[in-house]
This record gives sequence, C-alpha cells and structure tokens, in this order.
Amino acid sequence: MFVGIDLGTSAVKAVLVNGSQDVVGACSRALTISSPRDGWNEQDPGDWWTATLSALDALAAAHPREMADVRGIGLSGQQHGAVLLGDAGQVLRPCILWNDVRAAAESREFERRFPDSRQVCGNVAMPGFTAPKLLWVAHHEPEIFAATRHVLLPKAWLRYRLCGEMIEDMSDASGTLWLDVGRRCWSDAALEATGLARDAMPALVEGTARAGRVHPALARRWGMKDAPILAGGAGDNAAGAVGLGAVGAGSAFVSLGTSGVVWVTTDRFRPHPQGGIHAFCHAVPDMWHQMGVTLSAASSLAWWARTTGVAEADLLAELPERVTRPSPVIFLPYLSGERTPHNDGDIRGVFAGLSSGTTRADMTQAVLEGVAFSFRDVVDVLADAHSPLAQADVIGGGSRSRLWISIIATVTGVSLHRLAHGEQGGAFGAARLARLAVTGESVGSVCLPPQRVETVHPDPALSGAYDVPLARYRALYGGVRDAMRAGARS
Repeated sequence: MFVGIDLGTSAVKAVLVNGSQDVVGACSRALTISSPRDGWNEQDPGDWWTATLSALDALAAAHPREMADVRGIGLSGQQHGAVLLGDAGQVLRPCILWNDVRAAAESREFERRFPDSRQVCGNVAMPGFTAPKLLWVAHHEPEIFAATRHVLLPKAWLRYRLCGEMIEDMSDASGTLWLDVGRRCWSDAALEATGLARDAMPALVEGTARAGRVHPALARRWGMKDAPILAGGAGDNAAGAVGLGAVGAGSAFVSLGTSGVVWVTTDRFRPHPQGGIHAFCHAVPDMWHQMGVTLSAASSLAWWARTTGVAEADLLAELPERVTRPSPVIFLPYLSGERTPHNDGDIRGVFAGLSSGTTRADMTQAVLEGVAFSFRDVVDVLADAHSPLAQADVIGGGSRSRLWISIIATVTGVSLHRLAHGEQGGAFGAARLARLAVTGESVGSVCLPPQRVETVHPDPALSGAYDVPLARYRALYGGVRDAMRAGARS
C-alpha cells in the first residue's frame, strides 16, 4: 500500500493506493488563502500540517488494515512558495504563495544581478518564483531575512514535519530560480544573487528516490506496522504528469485547475524563456518538460460564482450543451496577473463589450472563453518553442465541464482526451513515486496512462468563428496594461 499527499492551494488531499494502483481511500481537507493586499497571497504552513494530520487520521480511521500495510508515502505540492525557517526550524512568516505578485521589481533585480539566469534556470524571472520573493523579504522585512537560515518549498516543509529532514526533488526545485536545471543541481550564482548560500537549501534528490522515513510516532498514530519511506516526490504539475503517465518525450496534458497549465514532456533541457515558457526538470530521472501557465483558470469561474452569488454548476446550467457562437463579451482572466505569455503581475481582469442586452449567461460564457484564449496563447508559444500540440489529456476540476473542454479544444485547435480518473491528479502521482522509491521498479512499468473515455475534438462548425474574438482579446491586453500604468502614475 502507498499513500500520496498533495499539498494544494485550496486543499490537502491524501489518497491510499494498493498494489493494483486502485485508489482504495481518499480524503481532502480545505485550506484558505490570506490576501492582506491586492495581489498578495499567503498561507500559514501550520494550517497545512493540521490539514495533513486530519486527512491521514481520517484515512487511518476508515481503512485501518490498509494503512497498517503502507510502505511508502509520496508528496506533491504547490510550487514556488517560500517557507522561511529560523535557527530552530521555526516558521518566521506566512508562506508567500505561487500566485503572489508583489515581487515584480525584485524579479527584474534578480536578472540584473544574475544575467545568465534565463539560460541556467530555464525561465524568465517572475514574481511567482521563489528567488524574487526572498529579495522582496530582504528589502521590506530585513529582520526576517536576517533571521532566515533555511528556505523550503511547501512540500519540502511538509516532509520536514513528517521526518525531520530537509530534502527537495528536482521538479519542485526547478521553480525556485536557484536550480541549474540542465545540470540538476543548485546554482551558486543564482543563490548569491539573492544573498543566500547552499547551506540554506535542502538536499536534492530525484522524485523517485528515497528521501527520509516517517517519524515512528506518526507511524504509530496512523497504525502503520513500519515507518514508511518518503519519496522525493514532485511539484504539483510534475506529480500530475506522473499520475497521467506523461513520462515519455512528447506526452502532453492540459490542467484546468485553479491555475491553468499546458505541459509537454521533453527528453532534454530546452529553455525557451521568451513568451513565458517554463523549462523544468521532470520528477523522473533524465527527463524535463516545457510548460506554460495561466494564473487564473478554474479560479476565474469560481470568482464569477462568488461575485454573482450563484453556484458554478448553476451558472453552467444556464448555458447550452454546445455553444453555437462566441459570446459577444470578452473576458480577460488576469485576476492575479498573468504568467504566459505576458509575465505581467500588475495586469488585472476585464469584461469588455457589455451592452444593455448582455445577459449573465453571456458573461459566464465569456469567462469560459477568456480562459480558453489564455490557453491558446500558451499553445502558440509552445509551438514557437518547438513543441507543437495536436492532442493532450485534460485534467483538473474544470475538466468536469464538457462544454468548457469543447470550447478550449475549439479555440486552441487541440483535441483533448477526457479521462476515467481525470481528477486524481498530484496525490495519485505522488503515490506512484512512493511505490517507485520503495520497490525500485522501472518508471515505465508503473507510470501507465489512465483510460481515456472520450476525445473532444475542435468543433468544425465553429472553425474560424473565434478568430475575431481572439484578436480582440489580445488587443485588449495592451490597452488595459497601458491604462493601468497611466492610472498608477496619476
């Protein structure tokens, strides 16, 4: 038996997986985000620990015999967050999250300090990454920075609580801007650019490697016969790829979660920082990936539901089963800034084209289409990066909506495969990594693709219908950006 734990932004999810790779138990505990200022997003790591304990306690209560036989635990986690620890391993401040955009100036400063960063680290410095966050802390909270002895990503901190060791895997470490992604080791030059040294960093392992063992007291708490081995694990998207079997070169998926991701696995390090494409290590040895990100995907629909006071399902129920024309309204889904292709933490969302005849259904459809347009931007940049897409699996909470998947397929021109278990995600991939760490089996024998239940192709009846709305969407970005900058100067 193996356990996978996914430390997400909105919840901690734990799954219990048997030797046949069936999920025999699952539990989720919700998390909340604190936003002390516009564009700032933080969480208390203590809440992660409380949620993790509660989830595993519930699994142990519901499945005591299976939990007794757990041999390994894998960890998946939200990327880029900065957990700062003091001399005694204590948390010094709330974790600054991946979707926090306060460090825009520090991103530019990091690249000035380390001019080779894009080729070494594989990415443009963006506010969401970890290194600019540390420069922000150094500038605005110097006493906290001076007291910082260790910097951990969210799942590495969770490992620290589980076993007392500071260890990180290559995929998650790639999102810090401190990793030499091609060589799969910490970059001293990148660390120096943020006033840090290697002794502040966790040890590095592959996601399939053994990386600690659960404290015996915790193993006893959950009724385990032996303290399970911890796997190196993965960043959330890499764990999702492992769960989907996207471990071979050219395999691809689209994640329609809180944020949106388009992923392509590569067999070598291929940086293409222009256009905001990320080049990271995969969680399996000797593999990498390219990835584009839109920061507000399913969270755009969640925001619209909160704003209208209508449940997401009810909003979607107001739309037809199949759209016959684009919405007359354009929505820019930049509620937390945008990563690919704009790398703009200051841009914000907009509805455009409203009239006295606009309906709530028009606006809901515009939200779905705005997210689809953001995916189209990512797909086009990936094509420029020599990773063109014709098909991909689709995962994430938004994948429950066939209508939304159809819109995305039509707008991007990519056929999307719906999966029998499209929402297992990072926790299931983490459990697979736990198995690999314990058994030493080959990646290919364990990381098999799930069953595809339907392929949603681009709608030929709407061929070309989105060309004008897409052009309007792209034109709006520049106007909104300039208007916001003018407002900031006034």
